Amino acid sequence: MTATERMALVREPSSGAAVRELELTIGPLQYWWSRTATMELYAAVAESRARTVVLGEVVCSRRNEFAFDDWLALARDLAAAGKVVVLATQVLVMSEGELRSLRRIAEQDEFAVEAGDASALHVLARAQGARPGRKPFVIGPHINIYNRDALAEHAALGAGRWVPPLELPLDALALINPPADPVRGPHGALATEVFGFGRMPLAFSARCFTARHHRLAKDSCEYRCRDDRDGLLLRSTEGNDFLVLNGIQTQSAGVHCLIDQGDALREAGARSVRLSPTGGDFARVIELFDRALNRGGARGAWDELAALDLPGVLVNGYARRRPGMEVLQP
Repeated sequence: MTATERMALVREPSSGAAVRELELTIGPLQYWWSRTATMELYAAVAESRARTVVLGEVVCSRRNEFAFDDWLALARDLAAAGKVVVLATQVLVMSEGELRSLRRIAEQDEFAVEAGDASALHVLARAQGARPGRKPFVIGPHINIYNRDALAEHAALGAGRWVPPLELPLDALALINPPADPVRGPHGALATEVFGFGRMPLAFSARCFTARHHRLAKDSCEYRCRDDRDGLLLRSTEGNDFLVLNGIQTQSAGVHCLIDQGDALREAGARSVRLSPTGGDFARVIELFDRALNRGGARGAWDELAALDLPGVLVNGYARRRPGMEVLQP
């Protein structure tokens, strides 16, 4: 068993049984925060028990608080703090300038890359063929893979990790990439990483809905999404929280949460759990997930998490074959 394939073992205090540790990954920041707030976030992440950090602007290229060289410098700082760093590409590429940015990220060799869309896959596969020693890349959650054959096809391009689409239930993951018989590629067994916390990014559009809400054109949006720490909440005609506008991205109003699903995540073959940054005490979110999933502290963790300053109510329906807005306690 290689170092990459080994899973750390921890012991449940109540039973003494050894269980696989679930690594924690910090997903890309989906909102446009100020430079100061962004640096404070990653300073806290650097001190946390999260193993991997995904960096980069994945929503809109007009969000220019951080240029490529800034993300690279931050990546190096986090790597020096002991984190595994992945650079993410934009999910919806709509211009030649955005394609150039994608190529710059995908063709650098210093850090692994998460493919946000099919164009990134094309560039990454070509780079893997030209330089076989490159790091394996990550298949992002917006690449539509819903069966084992499709996953095997993508793994053959040089992927080392897969983040499944958010609406896939946990038991389906065990069928697509089973822990006893994982899909394999040039870099060995493909690891599964499950989106475990945060407002779910559901859709992307060429139109900026935040700008439209403020009666502005996309190209003269006045950068209004900077005013919304966790996106702009929409309610239904009945007054219920429904969706969230985040520039060209549409998110769930509820905060997807799998803090109480440690056993199910392991049975599904998950190697890691992705936490998407939100406003409030995100460092405490990381701490609670690590305690609940890996240190025998699952009891009461859901309630502790729900009591924090979160942007929405906790939901978990998708993971258990139910509508995403539902809440199902174990």
